[in-house]
Parts: sequence; structure tokens; C-alpha cells
Amino acid sequence: MMTPATRALDAAGIHYDTASYEHEPGEEAYGREAARKLGLDPASVFKTLLVTGPDKALRVALVPVLRMLDLKRLAGAAGVKHLDMAPAAVAERSSGYRLGAISPVAQKRQVPTFIDATAQAHARIAISGGRRGFDILLSPQDLATLLGAHFVQISRD
Repeated sequence: MMTPATRALDAAGIHYDTASYEHEPGEEAYGREAARKLGLDPASVFKTLLVTGPDKALRVALVPVLRMLDLKRLAGAAGVKHLDMAPAAVAERSSGYRLGAISPVAQKRQVPTFIDATAQAHARIAISGGRRGFDILLSPQDLATLLGAHFVQISRD
């Protein structure tokens, strides 16, 4: 399956694998569904979240699917007073992807990206491939290099 994300990875010469599964209509815990259906350790499956701050600028955060984004920690890393989750319509418009299929790769607008530091404990992590039921598995370091992302502790239980 080709998506903007896979095309960008191919263009950058980054090695990755893909995995697909049948997405269940009505399922809203997309990352947990992916981990379960693909038989992956949920600690290695990362969800893509978009946030916005007082400056109205968007940022991307990647955190493990079983953990929560710590907005306060992310705000500190981003150098702003506070951050809020971006409305779904804003996230879709900015990224070019549908909710539940937002990939951090090949978004319509390049925005600062932060990857939870726990990703560094894994040889490969899974991220959305840009379609529901389609994930990309790759090195977290390769992902960070491609996106110009920073590894920061931004998740909590």
C-alpha cells in the first residue's frame, strides 16, 4: 500500500516494514487496536497527536498507545506556557490525514515534532502509515532524523 508517508520514506531511503489489519468500524482506540491486531508490544506502538498553544502554532507529539501525553512536559520542551489538544478538524486539515490515521510522516505542513523518549528503548516502533489499519515499522532514530524531531519524556501513565 502506498501512502504519502511510504512515498516520503522511500524518497529518503529509509528502511521500513508495513503491517495491515482490518480496522473495526466504531473502534476509536486506533493505536491499541493496531497493537492488538498486529500482535505488537503496545509500548512500541506510537500514536500521533497534534497540539496547539497560545501562539496558535501546531506541534506533533508521538507517545506510546498505552500512555497519556503530558501536556505540561511537552509545553516545557516546546518553550511555551501551555498546550492543548488540537481540535480534530484542525489536526486533519493540517496533517492531510484522517483522524485515527494521522502519520507523523509527510504531513501537509511540517511542524515541530517531539517523540517520547521511551521510543529509544526499541529497535523499531510502529506508527500510523496514513490509513486506518495500516502501520509502518521503523527505527525511532530514522524517524527522528527524517522529521527533525526531538526525543523528550512527554508521556505519563
